[in-house]
Amino acid sequence: MDTYSNQGERSTLQEHPSGEKIPPPPERRRKTMRRSLALVAIMMVMLLSVVWWVNHKESDASSGGERRGGRRSFFGSNAAVPVVVQTAQKGEIDISLNGLGTVTPLANVTVRTRISGQLTEIHFQEGQRVNEGDLLAVIDPRPYQVALEQAEGQLIQAQAQLKQAQSQLARYETLSKQDSIAAQQVDTARALVNQYEGLVVSDQAAIDNTKLNLTYCHVTAPITGRVGLRPVDVGNYVTQNDANGLVTLTEMKPISVIFTLPEDEYSRVASRLHAGASIPIDAFDSTQTQKLATGTLTAIDNQADTSTGTFRLRATFPNEDELLFPNEFVNVRMLLDVERDVIVIPSSAIEQGQLGTYVYVIGPDDKAQARPVTLGPTQGERLAVASGLAVGDRVVIDGADRLKEGGLVTVQQAGSDATRGPAQPGNESGEKSTGRRGRGGSAPTGGEHARPPPSAGNSRS
Repeated sequence: MDTYSNQGERSTLQEHPSGEKIPPPPERRRKTMRRSLALVAIMMVMLLSVVWWVNHKESDASSGGERRGGRRSFFGSNAAVPVVVQTAQKGEIDISLNGLGTVTPLANVTVRTRISGQLTEIHFQEGQRVNEGDLLAVIDPRPYQVALEQAEGQLIQAQAQLKQAQSQLARYETLSKQDSIAAQQVDTARALVNQYEGLVVSDQAAIDNTKLNLTYCHVTAPITGRVGLRPVDVGNYVTQNDANGLVTLTEMKPISVIFTLPEDEYSRVASRLHAGASIPIDAFDSTQTQKLATGTLTAIDNQADTSTGTFRLRATFPNEDELLFPNEFVNVRMLLDVERDVIVIPSSAIEQGQLGTYVYVIGPDDKAQARPVTLGPTQGERLAVASGLAVGDRVVIDGADRLKEGGLVTVQQAGSDATRGPAQPGNESGEKSTGRRGRGGSAPTGGEHARPPPSAGNSRS
């Protein structure tokens, strides 16, 4: 007969006197299974409750946790949303165009010799600034001096022959008048005189050419500029066909920048230039943080590049400090016009949503109101508002991602510590706010918003 211990009712197995383990009765097994299923069900209910509570809190935080009149907390109380505001002010916006350009000298000359010979003297240092007409180098002049003396001797010989022929012609002409000689002899003498006259002219040209070669022995600067690195040294034999020449001379002051703009901007730029306006140009380094020089637009190319859809322009810079270096790539900013007396706000105030482009305006009751706006040109972190705002309106520049239409806010002025209550006068300089709100906040009608792209008429600064 099977026996069970008093503690065997907890689903433990009992051993038979023979050593064999005996399972509990079926009724005991069913009770144990029901207890396990009940425990699992309770744990699942608790887990689902925790998941629901976490999701509810996340959705409440993403939507700002607001209801009409403010943000609703977990316990149902309303709380104001802290935001940073700035007052809309009237100001000026520069309408400028940006382009990429190359510093191009107005004159760049490779100084080459006009004659062949040995280089005997160099009168410049590498990188030196020279003026037009300064002596740069000397080529051995002795071979050309000898050639000059030879040409002068040939000229003297030709002049003597010419003088003798002229005397003989005069005698023949006298005898011809007396009918003492034939007319043919007179014609022969006259032809000989012409021949010697031509020989004298030829010898004189040879002398002039040799004197010119002597002048070419002294190489002078054709323009005012800065010399480059010297490719040859004293003692080298130089010729007219040397590819590198004696030295490269570049005009540094003034200097120009050739840059490109989209062909769609041609009409605006050309109309200003043809009207006689002086269009200022600023040249910046590759990081666009350091302004290198300021100049003016001087010329527009006569055709557009069909492969890139751009046209070329030339700007001239005094370059007194020589910060612009030939063949250097620079960023160009051209000030085309200035819009004055426009409403200016920071670009961080602009939102995008189902209403289109809008800003949050804080009313006297410290409640947020979404107001659609029409944008004008931009200048850095500042932009003009064509319509939708008035001077003195307080716009939210940080914290708009947690706002809803009509939501209660705690106002904090741009650039100050957290300040409750009504906003103080805004930053008249229109500087960028130190705060930066996150992306993906809710628009007044729901959904996410993002930064708006610049409008078609905006500056490309």
